[in-house]
Amino acid sequence: MPVRDHRNAPEPTIATIHAPEQLAAPVRPSATRPHTAGPARTPAAVPLVPVVLSLALGLWGLTRGGSMWRDEAVTYDMARRSLPDLWATLGHADAVHGLYYLLMHGLFALCGGADPLLVLRLPSLLAITAAAGTVALLGHRLAGPRTGLLSGVVFVLLPPVQRYAQEGRSYALVCALVVWATYLLLRAVRTGTGRAWFAYGAVALAACAVHEFAVLALPAHLLALPRSARAAGLRTMAGVCVCLAPLVVLSTRQTEQVAWIGGIGAGANMGFAGVSALGLACAGVLRRAGRREPIAPALSLLVLPPLLLLLFSLVKPLYVDRYVLYAHAGTALLVGAALDRLFRARGRIRAGAVLAAGAAVLALLPVTLDLRTPHSRTDDVTAIAEAVRGAGQGADGIVYLPSRRRVWSLPDPAPFRGLPDLALSGSPAASRTLYGTELPAADIRARLRAATRIVALRDPAGEPVDRTAQEAAKREVLAEDFVECGTRRLRGARLTVYARPGDC
Repeated sequence: MPVRDHRNAPEPTIATIHAPEQLAAPVRPSATRPHTAGPARTPAAVPLVPVVLSLALGLWGLTRGGSMWRDEAVTYDMARRSLPDLWATLGHADAVHGLYYLLMHGLFALCGGADPLLVLRLPSLLAITAAAGTVALLGHRLAGPRTGLLSGVVFVLLPPVQRYAQEGRSYALVCALVVWATYLLLRAVRTGTGRAWFAYGAVALAACAVHEFAVLALPAHLLALPRSARAAGLRTMAGVCVCLAPLVVLSTRQTEQVAWIGGIGAGANMGFAGVSALGLACAGVLRRAGRREPIAPALSLLVLPPLLLLLFSLVKPLYVDRYVLYAHAGTALLVGAALDRLFRARGRIRAGAVLAAGAAVLALLPVTLDLRTPHSRTDDVTAIAEAVRGAGQGADGIVYLPSRRRVWSLPDPAPFRGLPDLALSGSPAASRTLYGTELPAADIRARLRAATRIVALRDPAGEPVDRTAQEAAKREVLAEDFVECGTRRLRGARLTVYARPGDC
């Protein structure tokens, strides 16, 4: 078969690179409804292999030795509040996660005495498993069954995907919904029916309702559409945005919840960036090979949501990798298609591709093992609670610096009993807040000065300090009236015992 020479061909733009099914004009409804050929039947192994692999990897070490980190502690606490308390809390805090908390509340109520860590994390595992199967279906529709199978397997093995498959937060569910919406988008383009566009819009809206930053996938979807489908796509996406508007308005009043995010790029990590770079490199391989099919939808999903979030962060720091976890579906599609292309080659190219793929899997093994250990997350709430149990003997109370680290006491309050919270005014549940409310600065000073021995739970050294009057009062009294008897450094925390001079 003659090989087409691309050297003199015009370079295609991202908006013109589409799968054969995307290039087909949408079907216009008519009274006779002409028959249209659907996509080739998907071999069962294409989605099944990634699904089984995802379940196996996800169940392996799911409880991480009984550990939990602070974001999961928030989920656990919010999910166990009564519906009136939960609803009232969402009115002024964490509305962006509100639907997820409501879903988890129902799940905890349903599961009763089951292991809380399993209840907390199984929804994320099942969501990533569903996403893996859908990525495989996407790859098959875009470029064939082998690309689909390889894309699904690659998706499961990506370290960020492995991490959030085992976390009790909303990001895995958002990822699954965005990937599903992407699949439905291709179906809507192929069929052109109102029902197909409605299905896409409904799933896209569900993704945005679980976490509103899923809306950043919509521009990526729009960019990958053929011209014939852009009007319908734009109408559907506009409808999603209109329905999402009340949540956006509410969450913009709660910007203090993301005040901890640093400047642009501060929420990025090298692992996420490295995976993204791999996807971009594979896009280059496909372009040079003239393999156009999966590039537009995959590349736009990989690049555009993180890029838009970075641009928004120029105005208000918002960039955190996990907010756009779903971008890695684009990475997986590009890597899967590139591997398919290389595996089809002959001789040294194919052998090199096989060796490189095997080496990559081996290189991921230490990361895979580490992700299933208690020290793989920002902190370990369980270890912190046990440390307080041992250090709290004879202390007059405990103080949190900053106050949001009170979250460390929420999953298991037993080790903290008998240690009065010296700055607390209203508990998180009673005040219907995430971390409770604190006394005025003057009252905090008085309470601390009335004590002779205090346990302080603090951020690690080098972390920026909060500038509120209450936090300043805590630091000043401890520095002026007390001495450090000892500090224990824990994962993501410091536990310091303070006493009056001469009383250590």
